[in-house]
Amino acid sequence: MADIGLKAGLTFMDIGCGGGFFALPAARIVGESGKVYGIDINAESISQLRALADREGLNNLELTVGRAEDVVLCKSCADIIFFGIVLHDFEDAAKVLQNAKKMLNPAGRLVNLDWKKTTMPLGPPLPIRFSEEKSAQLIEAAGLKVVSVSDVGPYHYIIVARP
Repeated sequence: MADIGLKAGLTFMDIGCGGGFFALPAARIVGESGKVYGIDINAESISQLRALADREGLNNLELTVGRAEDVVLCKSCADIIFFGIVLHDFEDAAKVLQNAKKMLNPAGRLVNLDWKKTTMPLGPPLPIRFSEEKSAQLIEAAGLKVVSVSDVGPYHYIIVARP
């Protein structure tokens, strides 16, 4: 999280947050002066994340059950919009990215961490994965500028884009 520039006071959006693998650490980092939005289609995952946050006394999470294709929580409010190994899971990734652009503030950044499209012993099926090139193409088609594409270990890559 520190490597993507997350720090106290920022607004972080975890699109497809699931049970909070990234949202919970983000909430700890941004602290009381920051905010974390989590969006997921799975109501049970959101409920579990809310319970975990409550147990830790984290009051800076705003959690929404819904399809990311249909959700725009705010206009130009997010410092970081984060996709944690989920972009390939959305029904319409292009629409999700268009919505993300609407929520990203002019100085913010979109971060896509995803599985490499190579054969490996773990991760989602190879045919549904997005290559770095495909992800970058979708991000740019949504009106964002890709500023970096990097390997993050043997299984993942990370793309950072700006408005």
